[in-house]
Amino acid sequence: MSKILEGLYTALAASVALAVLMFLYLHGDLLADSTTGQMAAINAMIWLHVVAGILWIGLLWYFNMVQIPTMPKIPPELKPAIGKFIAPNALFWFRWSALATVVTGLAVAFLRGYLHEALALQMPARTIGIGMWLALIMAFNVWFIIWPNQKKALGIVATDDAAKAKSARIAMLTSRANFVLSLPMLYCMVSQNIAG
Repeated sequence: MSKILEGLYTALAASVALAVLMFLYLHGDLLADSTTGQMAAINAMIWLHVVAGILWIGLLWYFNMVQIPTMPKIPPELKPAIGKFIAPNALFWFRWSALATVVTGLAVAFLRGYLHEALALQMPARTIGIGMWLALIMAFNVWFIIWPNQKKALGIVATDDAAKAKSARIAMLTSRANFVLSLPMLYCMVSQNIAG
């Protein structure tokens, strides 16, 4: 058991395997019928959407509640460890989980038949539509503002110290804007399910 838990990817594989087994045990009978099989596929997509969203928003909150406030307190000789190892790895998962969240969310909306209504903010799907637009804005910020500026701030892209400092500030402020948008976005996602 310890061999499984010692490795990140073996632990992740064990978690996925347990989730699949749980699905098969609780809902495996749904796969036999084409109608319920389609619902099972939609539910699987929803599950992937939720998992990707947890990773994305979890990292967003980590950056804003832990890393950004802690950085000024870290001694200068220790900061390179954050910039060379932790931040690039966290940013990798951050940007790809943002993309996965958007793609799976759009797929769920398409499969359930409300994609157009939601994006057009039509009355029956307005709540989820607002949440989708907030998520799209946040994902845009991740890929086209935060990540390009973080590459400069972390030295992944060569630039001078003034440009690094400016890029770090832009990335931080954009991340903070996403942090502000995260709760309204989550409210829309959850309340849509409450409202029907």
